[in-house]
Amino acid sequence: MKKPELLAPAGDLEKLKFAVHYGADAVYIGGKQFGLRAKAGNFDYEDMKEGIAFANRYGSKVYVAANIIAHNEDLTGAEAFFEQLADIGIHAVIIADPSLIRVCQRVAPDLEIHLSTQASVTNWRSVLFWKHQGVERVVLAREVTMGEIEKIKEKVDVEIETFIHGAMCISYSGRCVLSNHMTDRDANRGGCAQSCRWKYDLFEDGTDETVNVSETSELAYTMSSKDLSMVEHIPQLIENGVDSLKIEGRMKSVHYLATVVNVYRKIIDTYMEDPVNFHIDQEWIDEIWKAAQRSLTTAFYFKDPSEEDQLFGKPEQIPKYNFCGLVLDYDGQTQLATIQQRNPFKIGDDVEFFGPDFYRFQQKITWMIDENENSIDIAKQPMMKVKVKVDKPVTYFNMMRKQR
Repeated sequence: MKKPELLAPAGDLEKLKFAVHYGADAVYIGGKQFGLRAKAGNFDYEDMKEGIAFANRYGSKVYVAANIIAHNEDLTGAEAFFEQLADIGIHAVIIADPSLIRVCQRVAPDLEIHLSTQASVTNWRSVLFWKHQGVERVVLAREVTMGEIEKIKEKVDVEIETFIHGAMCISYSGRCVLSNHMTDRDANRGGCAQSCRWKYDLFEDGTDETVNVSETSELAYTMSSKDLSMVEHIPQLIENGVDSLKIEGRMKSVHYLATVVNVYRKIIDTYMEDPVNFHIDQEWIDEIWKAAQRSLTTAFYFKDPSEEDQLFGKPEQIPKYNFCGLVLDYDGQTQLATIQQRNPFKIGDDVEFFGPDFYRFQQKITWMIDENENSIDIAKQPMMKVKVKVDKPVTYFNMMRKQR
């Protein structure tokens, strides 16, 4: 049984480093052109070079998403873009548009091509078609079921990638024009305004009176999906032969990224070590909820989604956590950790430290000093460095969080 790749998003260089450090086998990023996340930090070529060097040190790969649905004017500069990606050592590109696939194959023939989920591939004959076009991997549409994945792997010898966690699109595989209509921002060219996530008033047909759907405005979401989470079903995806397990979220926070990657890394490794005796640990599920921004669903994997898979009704109460500090150093003799502040924390706060390999512990902050070794009660300056007494050892890139 093949161990799948764990693929994580990275909206900027810092997020790339967190994703790799917390266990991603590969990360996908966006360049300054041709990607669908125009509002993510994205990477220029120098950032890409640094990201590739960092990933290589950990044995990880870097992919670039160039997955817009291109119009004529979007093709300008494509040749130079793909040539540059090949020259700096990008491992693969994720493309949806056939014209961009052909350009890439012509000018950068050694650059591996992955077909984006935006191509809406949902059956094995389509997968076979794209294999014949020279595509090495197909990222399946989010609408594909577990049974369909099994069939695809039986019929076609090509790498398959599928989403396991993150935001879902209310439209079909992201092909939507709501944003275009409402904001003049093209969702299929990187400008999605996420109009489906907005709150809307409901009106009785033929009247100007709003429908009294609830006493609270919390219920006014009518198109917004819950987020995908396959945390309890990774073994089935592995057994079905999925080659890459993909996390969504190039615009999510480093706390989200580190937490989610950490959990799925633990699940994959634990299952592969002993599939027969594998069982889901409740603490993995609890950990995922610490990064959740919405309620969670398995989406299309096991059934057609219903209203239970959308954000109708009273919102589920989700614990909210702030990423408070990044560990920069640790002195084992004094048990002092040097922490870079990311959100305010103070004496008396109950916090949790966590790091790669699912290392975690909780404690209360009882003592800290600033860079001048002055005793302080609160760390409130952004990015300030403080020393905190910790109950257990920590290492560089461990994180500290607290519940809001």
